[in-house]
Amino acid sequence: MTGPGFPLETHSRFITLEGGEGAGKTTVLEALCEALRAQGLEVVRTREPGGTPLAEMIRSLLLDPAHEPPAPETELLLVFAARAQHVRETIAPALARGAWVISDRFTDSSYAYQGGGRGLDAAFIGELERRAVGLRPGLTLLLDIDVGQGRERARGRDQAPGGGGPDRIERERDEFFQRVRAAYRARAAAEPARFRVIDASQPAQAVADAAVTQLRAWQEREA
Repeated sequence: MTGPGFPLETHSRFITLEGGEGAGKTTVLEALCEALRAQGLEVVRTREPGGTPLAEMIRSLLLDPAHEPPAPETELLLVFAARAQHVRETIAPALARGAWVISDRFTDSSYAYQGGGRGLDAAFIGELERRAVGLRPGLTLLLDIDVGQGRERARGRDQAPGGGGPDRIERERDEFFQRVRAAYRARAAAEPARFRVIDASQPAQAVADAAVTQLRAWQEREA
């Protein structure tokens, strides 16, 4: 429920990808963008934290393990500072001109990581969502994968040449990611009209195909 004077707008051309570590969001993101561009549509591909020069600087503060570890509340507020900038400078202008926007993570990640993982109050996160963001995706694809399998994939990616190693969040313990996954699944169960849960333990191409199928079904529904 939105607070007085702070409505949340849901936009049908705004699609988000969510999931834990190693879920394969990058591959799915590319497939979704290709599917939309093949229809002659403008697509803005973006990510969180990030999506603008200032938001990318905040991302570096949040994820670089060389920096001072932020308190949970500091982490949450920095994420929302980046998100507020992201919405105003990138997402909202793109939607206003008729483009589709696909974002690797959005506010659901705060409910999962800072809410489920860090134990911060969901009501506090919801208040920030209403006051600082004001926007919700029409469709959210949750790439769900067992924590152990996902982390093994992520380790392989980080150890590959040019992988760069794990960031500060990726260094958390399995118990943290179990709480993150549980929070994601709870949100998907509570909002079945917006969420589509995809089994991300499948081969990458199968996951991408399933995501594109969900996108096309969404387009038909919203046409």
